[in-house]
Amino acid sequence: ILSNDEKLTMQSLNERLASYLNTVRNLELENAQLEQLIREWYQKQGPTGTKDYSHYYGKIEDLQNQLVTAAVETNRVLLDLDNTRMTAEDFRIKYETEYCLRQNVEADINSLRPLLDNLTLSRSDLEMQFESLKEEMIDLKKNHEEEIKSLQTQSSGDVNVEVNATPGEDLLKKLNDMRQEYENIIQKNREEVERWYESKMEEVSQQVHSSGQEVESSNQQISVLRREYQSLEIELQSQISM
Repeated sequence: ILSNDEKLTMQSLNERLASYLNTVRNLELENAQLEQLIREWYQKQGPTGTKDYSHYYGKIEDLQNQLVTAAVETNRVLLDLDNTRMTAEDFRIKYETEYCLRQNVEADINSLRPLLDNLTLSRSDLEMQFESLKEEMIDLKKNHEEEIKSLQTQSSGDVNVEVNATPGEDLLKKLNDMRQEYENIIQKNREEVERWYESKMEEVSQQVHSSGQEVESSNQQISVLRREYQSLEIELQSQISM
């Protein structure tokens, strides 16, 4: 799951490794040719008696194998270092992305706070209007009772008067209906605001929690990669010294 740049980098590293191996093989061929020339020169210029150098051939072959192994191991370490560097860069980019996401979430939370304050003020305003209407209803009810008592006092005679008129509206019932309507509106607005606020806070909390876990995981992986990078640096220095 590599990007195009990383694929190109891996291809370049593989090509470098193949080039190093070809160089080692060429050096081995040149070394063999030099050994052949040295043997021919000693055969021509040296003393008549031949010397047996066969016991050195094993050591020479062992040293040549060690050189090849060291070259391959050095290239492997370089490849691991490049891979580790690319992985660390990927985790750094991911960390910066998650950090920006967290900042955006915090900015969204801060931008929602004024809206919550406005809704709280609107709720307080509606409650004040309700209290005012309640007091007005109490006053109207009191005036209505006083008017009824006054009419009862005035109609204390024996006169029986029948009036065919339409009965008046029940003011108390109307006020109760108005009060019930305002209470329903206030309760509905309160429930909608609470549901909206709870859903937003839950969503934001989940995003913050998820971002925090991913950031923590990225930090741990970066620490592991840093330790691996240091160990590879030490191994590289030891290979160079050898």
